Amino acid sequence: MIVIMGATGTIGSALLERLVELGLPVRALSREPEKLQQLIGKKYRLTIEVMRADASDPESLRRAFAGASQLFLALSNSPKQIELETSIIQIAAESGIKHIVKISSPAFEQSSPVAIAGWHQEIEKTLRESSLIHTVLRPYAFMQNLIRLAPTISTQNIFFGMMGDSPCNFIDCRDIADVAVEALTNAEVSGQIYTLTGSEVFSYPQIASQLSALLNRQISYINLKPQVLLHNLMEYGHLPPWLANHVVEIQAMSTVVPESPNETVKRLLGREPRTLVAFLNEFLDNFR
Repeated sequence: MIVIMGATGTIGSALLERLVELGLPVRALSREPEKLQQLIGKKYRLTIEVMRADASDPESLRRAFAGASQLFLALSNSPKQIELETSIIQIAAESGIKHIVKISSPAFEQSSPVAIAGWHQEIEKTLRESSLIHTVLRPYAFMQNLIRLAPTISTQNIFFGMMGDSPCNFIDCRDIADVAVEALTNAEVSGQIYTLTGSEVFSYPQIASQLSALLNRQISYINLKPQVLLHNLMEYGHLPPWLANHVVEIQAMSTVVPESPNETVKRLLGREPRTLVAFLNEFLDNFR
């Protein structure tokens, strides 16, 4: 039995679908199982076991982990990340889980620190000190997060950031899910740390050019100073301060730490990762 924590997330939902297609036993956890059942829909309702569990409720986790051998761990980032995931790892080990596949973040950079990367580094340390086999996936920027830029693109033909012309690694969450499938089903893949990227890097001005060509209208990228972007994210994006700071830290890191693609996805999956152009084409209606 494979337990999925983060089943409603972009990676977790894609992972669920792939595991069901392979005919593997899957148990998906949620604080609101009724909503998860609705998301799963009739197609998979009879093949996915849905259970109520809360990351902050140890007893619910013990019930959810009973009889399972593997855990996919992809909690949403939060200031309680270290506390929650450390507890989950401990309870998983006590409950008989043998292998954890964890979604982490790119390595912590001393030259341009990102707080959330530091949180994940602490959690990875807990995994290393545990008796569990663990596979750590460190993906770069999700292509799916670009959809968050859609409101100003669709209404004003602009989007904002502070990355200048810096190239950024992007990866489709479905490719991350496919790598997770390999880690959960192939012993030769499990037990390692993988940094995951797409096959190309793109700057924000290049993304604006791609969208301009696809939408047949001019889309512009506006580069802001860090404090202006931080203010906008909180004032207009309604992000909590810790999350707004995270966005600014990530973009600041991209301007000082060179990013380049690797071939990890191709090596593990035997195919090229999905391209950014293909992704934008697929989700183009969001930007119209």
